[in-house]
This record gives sequence, structure tokens and C-alpha cells, in this order.
Amino acid sequence: MYDIEKYYNAGTVSEAVTLLNEHPDTRIISGGSDVLIKIREGRMAGTSLVSIRDIEELKGIERKENGDIYIGAGTVFSHITADPIIQKYIPVLGEAVDQVGGPQIRNIGTIGGNICNGAVSADSVPTVFSYNALLHIANAEGGRSVPVREFYLGPGRVALKQGEVLTHVIIPKNEYEGYHGHYIKYSMRNAMDIATLSCSVVSKVDTAENILEDVRITFGVAAPVPYRCTETEALLKGRKLDASLYQNLEESVRSEIHPRDSWRASRDFRLQIGGEIARRALIRTVELAENAKQQGGENA
Repeated sequence: MYDIEKYYNAGTVSEAVTLLNEHPDTRIISGGSDVLIKIREGRMAGTSLVSIRDIEELKGIERKENGDIYIGAGTVFSHITADPIIQKYIPVLGEAVDQVGGPQIRNIGTIGGNICNGAVSADSVPTVFSYNALLHIANAEGGRSVPVREFYLGPGRVALKQGEVLTHVIIPKNEYEGYHGHYIKYSMRNAMDIATLSCSVVSKVDTAENILEDVRITFGVAAPVPYRCTETEALLKGRKLDASLYQNLEESVRSEIHPRDSWRASRDFRLQIGGEIARRALIRTVELAENAKQQGGENA
């Protein structure tokens, strides 16, 4: 039983913004995989909803003439995974969202909902962080763009104001060209479980000199919000890819992240796993760079 007061269906982004401003007590719903559960459990009982599910301008993926990739906030996970632009340029994002729930959830859940929910365990978010994504937000004044790293304010809290709608996740060309990524999700079950800890690593490698030119390391469930390991990144950039680099990576990550004890796992366990999955993810990105060079790929 769903205790919903009123339901408004928006056909365009501007209509959604108008409805949200006219009815300030409403909440946005798209796929509904989070909102409907909260309503059924009583945490949002009696709420009113503005549906953005039928807004076509929020769906799909496009690579602009300047190379920037625009991902509509209403694009469902299964479409992201299968999209040829994602597969060619940022396949790690498709691989990450393919680990969300089961097929039913991936067919209704959207990347915008995954981000705006503010959950630190969201599978899309560490990769979006590692690509330094921008979030385009529509409002009555026309809109604004926010770096994803400034969007998370605390557990379950994001910088989405009254009357605003997230419309696109933007991955700038200079943030993905020449980079390769890998996402690892550690959970207590192999399927349909939220992350105990997750890590997305994106790197640029000089394969001729065996040097790590750039690296971005982002964890989920390692702090109150998604966490970029900027200290570790600075330590590794420009260094030779050898055993000492990977050892330094593990040690630095474990000193930098701030996981907590929970019923899912202890803090010490998460620290141990954190160093391990970061190392494995970086190794995989280096392998991908070497493979791309051998194949003469665009991102080599």
C-alpha cells in the first residue's frame, strides 16, 4: 500500500520545475526504486510526487562536437551499460552501473536518481567522481552546473535546492580522453547487494616509459560521502609503475580513508579491503592502457 497524497506528471523539464515551485512539499520520482520503498515503509507516507519519468529530454547519451559526453539524468542503468558511446569512451561507468541490484532495478533505476539519493553506496557515483563530472541542474533561473565533488553535503544530503531538477551528468573530454578505468565493488553477496566498500580508479599511463601520468581514486562507503583520495593521488602521479608504487598505494589509501564500523563490516576490515581493491583496480587500468596501445585504440 502506497500512501501518496498527490501525483503530478511532468512532460518537460520546465514543467517539472514549475510544479516543484508551485507545490514545495512535493518530491521528485523517476524510476521509483528508492522513493516507493520509503513510502511503503512509512518514512515518506502522505507525500506528494512530481514524476519526471516521461520527460524525453532527460533520457539518452550524446557525445557533443567538442567531445564532452552528456548523460541524461533519466537514463536507466541498463541503457547506460549497453550504450555504444559509453562502451567506447568510458566503459567503466557501464560496468559499474551493471552492478546495481538485479535486472528489474537496472531497467527502472536512473543515474540521476542514484546520484541525487545521496547514498554513499551508490554504484555509479565513485566513477562519476573519478571522471570529475559536472552536474547540470535546471531551475526557474535557467540552470547551473555543479562539480559532482561539491554536490554531496553529507549522508543522504545533496546540493539540490527547492524547484531544481538534475538534467545531465557531463563528462568533459579532457577528463576521459587517454584514461582507462576500473570499478570494484566488495559486497557480502555476489549479486543484488549494496556495497560494503567500493572503489573506482581512473588512470592515464605513459606505456612507453611505464609511468603513471595521472590517477584518480574514489571510494564509496569509506567516508560519510563519496571520497576522493587526493593525497594518495598526489603521491603516485609521475612515478614508475613498480612494486613499490603499489605498496605505497595500499598504505596511503588505508591512512586516508575513513570507514566506520557497521553491521556489514568493521572499520578495520574495510581499511584492509580498501587498500587491496584500490591496488587491483589500478593494476587493471594499467593493463587496459597496455591493451589499448597494442590495439591502437583511441584511448591508448
